[in-house]
Order: sequence, then structure tokens, then C-alpha cells
Amino acid sequence: MKKMKKMKQSLFALGRLSGLLILILAVGAMAQAPGFQPVGSVHQIMLGIVKPSSDVIFAVPAKAPKDDKEWETVQNNALMLAEAGNLLLIPGRAKDNGEWVTDANALIKAGSDAFKAANAKHAKALETIGDNIEDTCEKCHGKYLPQK
Repeated sequence: MKKMKKMKQSLFALGRLSGLLILILAVGAMAQAPGFQPVGSVHQIMLGIVKPSSDVIFAVPAKAPKDDKEWETVQNNALMLAEAGNLLLIPGRAKDNGEWVTDANALIKAGSDAFKAANAKHAKALETIGDNIEDTCEKCHGKYLPQK
């Protein structure tokens, strides 16, 4: 009986020690995570990445790519569009933790969907995805784009 009780106490202590070790390692890993170093503003990301990348997606329904090289251009621009959504989430750029995050995630999803459709060379799907991209941009701009 005493042996069983000592064994339970030892296992309990080992469990607590393991939990503490995991916590220490997790905190250490988070402390060593690389920091982001934003270079451009939200406006520059929009003009330099989002607009030109989305224009490539919007053009596909009217003029579908003819060869692998043209499809690669569409794929690369769809990827840039998705990654631009991630850039908008970097601390210092995000305007809030609510709709801004929702809208940036919608851009990531639309860009990812466009990337998948471009990889599948599915021009028709890109038309619908282009509409989603436009809706996402208009929703965000309705709230966050400064009025002139």
C-alpha cells in the first residue's frame, strides 16, 4: 500500500516536472521568434502588390493564359495577393483586431483560392474568385480607405 502511494506521488511529481519543462521550452521558443521589420506602408503594399496582382487575376476571364509561362505569371500574382494579406496583419499595420483581421484573412483566402485555380489552369474559377477579391477590397476600403 505504501509502495503504491509512493509510486503515485513520484508519477505526479514527474508529471508536474514534465509540464514545467514544456512550459519553459515554449516560453523560450516564443522569446526567440524573429521579429517583423515592416518596410512599406499599407498604402505602398496596396499600390505595389495588391493592385497589380489583382489586376492580373481580373484579366484572366477576358484573356486566358495561352501557355505555361503565362499561367506561371497568374500563379505568382495570386501568391503575392495572398501573401499581401499576411503583410497587412503585421503589428503596426493592422488597424484593429476586428474587421481589419477579417478582411485581411479574406484577402489571404481569395489569393490562395486564385493560386489553386491558377495551378489547375482553371480560368472560369478565376472569374468567380476575381469577383470575391473585388468584394473583399471594396468592403475593406469602405471602412478603412481615407476619404478625400
